[in-house]
Amino acid sequence: MSDFLNADGSLNVDKVREEFPILKRTVRDGKPLAYLDSGATSQRPERVWRAEEHFVLHTNAPVHRGAYQLAEEATDAYEGAREKIAAFVGAEQHEIAFTKNATEALNLVAYTLGDDRSGKYRVQAGDTVVITELEHHANLVPWQELCRRTGATLKWYKVTEDGRIDLDSLELDETVKVVAFTHQSNVTGAVADVPELVRRAKAVGALTVLDACQSVPHMPVNFHELDVDFSAFSGHKMLGPAGVGVVYAKSPILDELPPFLTGGSMIEVVTMEGSTYAAAPQRFEAGTQMTSQVVGLGAAVDMLNEIGMEAIAAHEHALTAYALEKLTAIKGLTIAGPLTAEQRGGAISFGVEGIHPHDLGQVLDDQGVNIRVGHHCAWPVHRSMNVQSTARASFYLYNTFEEIDRLAAAIEKAKQFFGVE
Repeated sequence: MSDFLNADGSLNVDKVREEFPILKRTVRDGKPLAYLDSGATSQRPERVWRAEEHFVLHTNAPVHRGAYQLAEEATDAYEGAREKIAAFVGAEQHEIAFTKNATEALNLVAYTLGDDRSGKYRVQAGDTVVITELEHHANLVPWQELCRRTGATLKWYKVTEDGRIDLDSLELDETVKVVAFTHQSNVTGAVADVPELVRRAKAVGALTVLDACQSVPHMPVNFHELDVDFSAFSGHKMLGPAGVGVVYAKSPILDELPPFLTGGSMIEVVTMEGSTYAAAPQRFEAGTQMTSQVVGLGAAVDMLNEIGMEAIAAHEHALTAYALEKLTAIKGLTIAGPLTAEQRGGAISFGVEGIHPHDLGQVLDDQGVNIRVGHHCAWPVHRSMNVQSTARASFYLYNTFEEIDRLAAAIEKAKQFFGVE
């Protein structure tokens, strides 16, 4: 059994927290840090930083470019991390390519599908792209741009009152070429019915694109079992470094798509008259890559595997259920999203009557409680709920029930400060 688990298989949060030096620090005149913003970026354990440091200090060299020992070791470390990261999401090594973040990964998918070299996968005038109102801008704006460039039509599933995808709001037809949707909303926390969305897309011959940024760090995810055609996630939300993201595509599709960026490393043959391109995934990794970050993400995956994603998901489920209970008991507080922890992740957005979210965030910060305020890069879903912004607390494996108590107490303190009953 993992050292990070108790005898009953539950997460030993105290043991987990020992891995994160930042959680020991104080803020705002000596208050213990309660970091409740992992939906934006997670904290990084020391072992991940040490893996990056070791690579930089002892193995740093260009990957896929040198024939000397150091370059071979660097390439082995880079490709070894790729193998681990791919296996973590139930993919083959050649089915993932590294990007600078998930935003770039989703742009890569949208851009290449609009290229006239994409063959049967090409999106063009007369086609329809379907998204949802729940989407982060990174899984919305690229599709708007694709439709603008190609003349395709953009349609979307609306959102239910409790913040889920309203599957009754749109019927797919034979013009639909792509269905793109979030696995777990970064605003409402709602977990999508992926099997049903995939079934509907397949019924009309459409490709599926899954934004897995809020799911891969928090629950077991297997892209092959989900049967999605594309997916994207980022390193910095799953204990890894910033500056590295992952794009996934089923190998038959990835093999046929043209490159997104061109230059060094992604070529096969270059002449003055033209170029041919390397096989995937190298075709999608132009230029010098973020080598130490990839190695760091591999170390993050090692830690998540050592702990076990089932245990992490169970801990976050318990935290979410407890937080919903505590927050719904606060007078004047409204939660944007499902009110139970079923089919829901640990991102809870809310508003307090009479207090602007930014003002609320400042008072909570003064109490050492870190949350996100604003539209969370998801304006449309906020508009669908008739609000401009919300406050959001989001949890991860290192968070505690005591921190949720502090969150609730800080909200009550804010109400007192602003004279809100």
